[in-house]
Amino acid sequence: MPDTPPPSPRDRFDFEVGPIRPPSEAQSLLLRVTRNCPWNRCTFCAVYKRARFSRRPRAEVEADVDAMGALRDHLRELSVTLGEAGAITEAVAQAAVRELPEHEGLPQLLRFLWAGGRTAFLQDGNSLVMPPADLAAVLERLRRTFPDLERVTTYARSQTLARRSVPELTTLREAGLDRVHVGLESGADAVLARVLKGCTQAEQIAGGKAVLAAGMELSEYVMPGLGGADLSDVHADETAAALRAIGPHFVRLRTLGLRGGTELKTEFQAGGFVPLSEDGVIREIRRFVVGLGDTRTTLVSDHVLNLLEGVEGRLPGDAPRILAVIDGYLERPDADRLAFRVGRRLGALRDPDDLENPGVRAALAPYLEAARTHPDGPDGYVRKLLARMI
Repeated sequence: MPDTPPPSPRDRFDFEVGPIRPPSEAQSLLLRVTRNCPWNRCTFCAVYKRARFSRRPRAEVEADVDAMGALRDHLRELSVTLGEAGAITEAVAQAAVRELPEHEGLPQLLRFLWAGGRTAFLQDGNSLVMPPADLAAVLERLRRTFPDLERVTTYARSQTLARRSVPELTTLREAGLDRVHVGLESGADAVLARVLKGCTQAEQIAGGKAVLAAGMELSEYVMPGLGGADLSDVHADETAAALRAIGPHFVRLRTLGLRGGTELKTEFQAGGFVPLSEDGVIREIRRFVVGLGDTRTTLVSDHVLNLLEGVEGRLPGDAPRILAVIDGYLERPDADRLAFRVGRRLGALRDPDDLENPGVRAALAPYLEAARTHPDGPDGYVRKLLARMI
C-alpha cells in the first residue's frame, strides 16, 4: 500500500469564501461563518436557491481565521523576498497568483490587505444563527489574528435578531461585531407575505431595535418596486413607517430586479406580478423619502440597479436636495427620461445631465429606436437591458 503523501505547506492557507457581500464591503476580509441561507424562500432572490444551508462548526471557522492569518504572513514574507519591505504591491500580488493560481480566497485577501486591512465581513446570509457564545469566540479570534481591524460586519435576518436578546447581541458587540446588515426589503406585511419573506413588520422593528440597543450600527436594505404596481403605495408608506420606528444608521436602496430562476420572475412571466416602470419606481422612492419624515439616517444608493445615483444623503437635512434630484428627473420630457433610462442600463450614463454631453444622443439613437419598436414597448426594452445587469 503506497504511503500517504504529506500535506502540502499550502494546505494551511485553505479557507472558504461565500458567494456575496454588500457593495460597501468590497475591500473587506470575508469570513464564511455559515453556508447559504437558512430561510431561502424569498421569491425575489436567486442567490442560494440550489444550495443547502449549513452551520459551520466553530472550530472549522476558527481554522479559516488561522489560515487567513497564515496566508497574510506568507504574503508579507513574499513581499520582503521581492524587495517590497512587507508591503502588498502589484508585484507581490502577481507573484502570489502565480504561486497559488487556484486559491479562491487569495484575490479578496489581496484586496483586503491592499486597502489597509481595516474591515471584515462575516458570510453568508444569516451569521447570527450561530450560537452567540460560538460566534463571540470566532469574533475574538478574528480580532486577535487581525488586530488592525476597525470594523466587522455581517448579514442577519430580522426574525433571527428579534429572537436574540439584547444581552446576547451586546456580547457579540463586545466581542467585536460593529455593524449588522439587514434585508428589510419592505415594511408592508402584505408585500412581505406575498414574496415569502418569512417575517413581519413587527419582527423587523423588534430586530432592528435590538441591534441598536446592543450598541451596534444598523444598515437596513429597502427594495423599491417589490410591491409591484398594485402595492406600490403601501410598500412605500409601510416601509417608511417601519424605518421611522427603528431609526437605523443606514438605509440602502436596492431596486428590484426580476432575476432568472426566481419565483417572482416566473410569476411576472405568467402575468401574475405586474412590475412598476422605472419611472414608477422613482415616484415610489419619492413617496418613501417623504414618508421617512424626520428620521435621522443616511440614505445610500450604492447599487447598479438604482436608476438615480444622486438619491442619497444624510436625512432629514438632505431630503430637500434628494427630492429635487427626483423631481428634476421626473420633470424632464418623456424622450429625455427614456434616453437616460436606456443610457443608464447600457452603462453609458450615470446622471441625467450626462445627456447634455456632445455625441451622447447620437450614440443612443439606434437603441432608442429599438426601445420604441420593442414588442413590449419601451419599458419592456429597458427591462431587457436591466436583465443583463442582474
